[in-house]
Amino acid sequence: MNIGFDNRVAPWRVTAILAPKGAAIKRLRQEAGKEGRLLDVTQGRPTRSLVVTDANQVILSAVAPETLMPRLIEARDRDRARKEE
Repeated sequence: MNIGFDNRVAPWRVTAILAPKGAAIKRLRQEAGKEGRLLDVTQGRPTRSLVVTDANQVILSAVAPETLMPRLIEARDRDRARKEE
């Protein structure tokens, strides 16, 4: 699944797509940075979403959650269809 600037994440690894608002999300971002679990793929643009993976990685993206969610759903549907073939 494309999360911006040709960066991709496996859709089955995504556990959450979050807007970067609120104290709890900011704390999550800070803790991930301190622990070496933060990946910034914004290329200097403002962070519009955080993608959390099952490996507890936090990925900063310049793409809005409203854009990423349909991509995630589509990618998971494609993956399911392939498995059914």
